[in-house]
Amino acid sequence: MDTQRQQDLIQRNTAEIVTEEDLQHVLKTKEKPVVYLGWSITGKPHTGYFIPVMKLADFLQAGLQVKILLADLHGALDNTPWDVLEQRYQYYAAIIPLMFEAVGADIRNCEIIKGSSFQLTSEYMQDLLRYTSSVSLHDSQRAASEVVKFGDSPRLSGMLYPLMQSLDEVYLNADIQYGGIDQRKILMFSREHLPQLGYQPRIACMTPLLPGLLGKKMSASDSASKIDVLDNSDTVEQKISDAYCPAGQVADNGIIAFVKHVVMPLKADRNEAFVVERPEKFGGPLSFNSYSEVEQAFVSGDLHPLDLKTAVTNEINQLLEPFHKQQTYLQQLAMAGYAEKHESDAENSENKCNV
Repeated sequence: MDTQRQQDLIQRNTAEIVTEEDLQHVLKTKEKPVVYLGWSITGKPHTGYFIPVMKLADFLQAGLQVKILLADLHGALDNTPWDVLEQRYQYYAAIIPLMFEAVGADIRNCEIIKGSSFQLTSEYMQDLLRYTSSVSLHDSQRAASEVVKFGDSPRLSGMLYPLMQSLDEVYLNADIQYGGIDQRKILMFSREHLPQLGYQPRIACMTPLLPGLLGKKMSASDSASKIDVLDNSDTVEQKISDAYCPAGQVADNGIIAFVKHVVMPLKADRNEAFVVERPEKFGGPLSFNSYSEVEQAFVSGDLHPLDLKTAVTNEINQLLEPFHKQQTYLQQLAMAGYAEKHESDAENSENKCNV
């Protein structure tokens, strides 16, 4: 694959790449660059996770090596109870491959790595302690402020969060760290501070966050704002039906954002159109070959919110079929990691990506 095609895939639906010049250099000089994404095993995965899964599929399609860090220790640093770390790791380890299956990604060049498998080594811990002697509390807290819930009395554990995320780039031999735009402060922190330890800064690639179904930011504590990957088809239909989707309004619209970042890239890769079924008395089916066509029809009023919601409901239920087939097993894993006594912990911790 030529470098321009690789770059087009990597840039698709991104919010920012720091820097694009560095990216071009890596693509031209390395046969198989490595990109890593970290997931802190806090809240339960939901359909918003399909945005990073789609971007990782782009990296895979571009010929890169993908490393997914299931960050169990990061979960503990962000207030996940230590006694459920292993159970939540097992749940994520079962869910993530199914998300790739749902989008039809070839994952032969994708590796899932448990954070504690290398973060407790003496070499890593020595680097972490060296890092603490070169970074101020102020810089560390500022870097983690969009990711870690510090509260009125910040815990020391949260201060270690961005330092470990930086070191993970090194220990995973990554050329690129990918995350949501909420990770920007940590990614820039890494680029600034890693050279103090004698390590080269990595490329940072960021994608937008998916708005919640109720508008604005998705809430970890409100199940109505997101669709859990284990939600059944009736629940999906009800949540989409109740979703915030004002006619002609694109901003803070989780339905239209899902179409942009998940549905349309999938359709493009499969050379398929996005079809919105409508009765003949309302004009019959609508067919779209690009997101811009969808947005234009929605803004102009040619595409009604109810028709869009119906089409998106169908798309999401198709994506969730692999999870529905393993519902009993996955529910057992979920119960082990998210028992009632720990529900408040999960609700108080946003789903982190990256890490």
